[in-house]
Amino acid sequence: MSPKIQFFAGLIVGLSLALSLHVYSNVENFYEVHLSGIFSNFMKNKRLISAKDFDRSNETTCRNASELSLKGDDSIAQELYNKVRVACWILTSPSNLDTKAIYVKNTWSKKCHLVLFMSSVKNDTFPTVGLKTLEGRKHLTAKTMQAFQYLYDHHYNDADWFMKADDDTYVIMENLRYFLSEEDPSQPVYFGQKLTAFIKMGYASGGAGYVISKESLRRFGQRGQKFKDTCKADDGYEDVEISRCLESLGVRLEPSFDSLRRHRFHFTSPEEYLRATFATGLGPNEDSDLRRMGIGNMSNYAISFHYVSGRKMYDLEFYIYHLRPYGILNVPLALNARRGGSQDKNMTEMHKLSSWSN
Repeated sequence: MSPKIQFFAGLIVGLSLALSLHVYSNVENFYEVHLSGIFSNFMKNKRLISAKDFDRSNETTCRNASELSLKGDDSIAQELYNKVRVACWILTSPSNLDTKAIYVKNTWSKKCHLVLFMSSVKNDTFPTVGLKTLEGRKHLTAKTMQAFQYLYDHHYNDADWFMKADDDTYVIMENLRYFLSEEDPSQPVYFGQKLTAFIKMGYASGGAGYVISKESLRRFGQRGQKFKDTCKADDGYEDVEISRCLESLGVRLEPSFDSLRRHRFHFTSPEEYLRATFATGLGPNEDSDLRRMGIGNMSNYAISFHYVSGRKMYDLEFYIYHLRPYGILNVPLALNARRGGSQDKNMTEMHKLSSWSN
């Protein structure tokens, strides 16, 4: 082989190696692993749970074995639970308590620091808060406005963030806390899935759920009733009207994408989103980001889904918290987008890498 050919062959190999190292470095930096000391110690000392540890003829002990699968490595989630206080309120009605709200009560809402079911009538058994409003879709605005006022009057100091959800919304609270862990509750902000069909400034989908900061709740509780034109007492679309009201109080709807610009809040069910069924039915004024559906555009740390039936909530509870592929460790990834534009750095390259995590 001539010296020239050797030179060019070496140059090509060197450039290929440098490019591979550059991509590998970006992947390593992007998928930063957050392992707490507790988590590391757990992995060092972990032993396999065998059938000998349980009486398989006893349903209770078998259920306990399933519970161990989610309690064994929750130290990071527990750390976030202690750090990020979230109060949840669920929009429901007397007729939905036994058909919808009960499933929320038995699943994800248990992970809230405080949970309140807001209805038009007080129910001491369930229990619910009676807001003394009329029932029906046309009165959802009144129920929402009164619910936030109730939270301010009675529970302002019980949490730093306040999450609103419907009784057919499913929320993964660990992912919500992870997202909020890098946000400041003293800022006038709120987060959800942004829609733009009815108002140009955008609003957060009510079905997907949205979470407002403590400062946002303070502004609403102290000043909201003074802005009668923008903070309607009733009528209109609930999510549009609360967003219009919050904007008039100087509260900003901030982006909630992850650092790969993938959705975290979802206004439809997981199945519909994965099949991209809703994308074709969106209006011409909707944000183009909303049209990006399918598995490649759903965050690993998705926060919420809508139109989830009661029994489907039990299914999701099993899939998320109990089902495990043997031998694959679920390692935490750093997917929170940094503010100030840095999340757009190398965005093209990161979009290419996103398929690796799906």
